[in-house]
Amino acid sequence: MNENIFRIIAAVILLTGMSISFYFRTKADKDTGEKISRKVDGSAMMNIIRIGGLILWLSPFVYLINPAWMAWSKIGLTESIRWLGVGIGILCIFGIYWLFSSIGSGITPTSATRKEHKLATNGIYKYIRHPLYTIGSSFIISFGMMADNWFIALFGVLAFILMAIRAPKEEANLIEKFGDEYREYMKRTGRFLPRLF
Repeated sequence: MNENIFRIIAAVILLTGMSISFYFRTKADKDTGEKISRKVDGSAMMNIIRIGGLILWLSPFVYLINPAWMAWSKIGLTESIRWLGVGIGILCIFGIYWLFSSIGSGITPTSATRKEHKLATNGIYKYIRHPLYTIGSSFIISFGMMADNWFIALFGVLAFILMAIRAPKEEANLIEKFGDEYREYMKRTGRFLPRLF
């Protein structure tokens, strides 16, 4: 199949997911009137997030502009695997909308919570405590599959690992804010995937 078909589909999926995220994050800042300090996670973690995030978001755009620039990291996936990436990407779009509409104005760019934050236990948060980490990394991995590119997919995996390292700090902040309510919530939900039992 023509590479341009995958580029067009990947661009639509990427821009749709980014637009949903931008809309809800901007709305949360506007609705609360609160700017969250990025210093809460520590300068080392924020520097890793900034540098990693820059590479993570630049590499898909480099592929979209000219796939030849990313040819050094081409895998050679079959079309069926690339179409599987399209399917996962589309599912991630629905997941992105579901998680942002579930958490509402509680979304923040760090592990800190807003002053008036209410514990989100509805929607996808009824099953998973950190769906953004799972869906966000799956979204990038699916883009790597669509682009037939190990480097982009690798950054999806690395983003998940980084967020998994940050998750305990975020949960400690939530326990400090909500106490036993959050501890009970932890017992009935999975951290990154729903609990099966």
